[in-house]
Amino acid sequence: MSKNISAADLNIHLDKGDEQALFKWLIASFLMGKRIRSGIAAEAYKVIIDKHQRDTPRKLAACTHGELVRMLGEGGYARYDESTAERLLKLSRKLNEEYGGKIMNIRQASEDRAAFEKQLAAFEGIGPKTVEIFMRDALKILF
Repeated sequence: MSKNISAADLNIHLDKGDEQALFKWLIASFLMGKRIRSGIAAEAYKVIIDKHQRDTPRKLAACTHGELVRMLGEGGYARYDESTAERLLKLSRKLNEEYGGKIMNIRQASEDRAAFEKQLAAFEGIGPKTVEIFMRDALKILF
């Protein structure tokens, strides 16, 4: 059983209204939601977000598929790098296009937690595990 990595473990400080922290935690949750060791997912997160500063939906969406595959590889996330890169790009583009790049806009478009989780799960590559990981730490600032 792998250790549950929290937002705090990744130096993400979730506070009400901190859109960037919410986005960072969504990306970390997305990476950890795959069938890959949490330590590798955390390392890939650090490479993408900390080292390469792709810490907003706009900055992440500006990556090419190849750049993202290289960043994932740099973090040791090689098993699903092609599909993960594609889904990360789709996630950031959809967040930008449909929600103005803000996770709180998803929250505002949702009448309750169940509706929010359903909206989140509508993003390609976000399944029940990713939603569970994300909500574990984000719940207290979203609801």
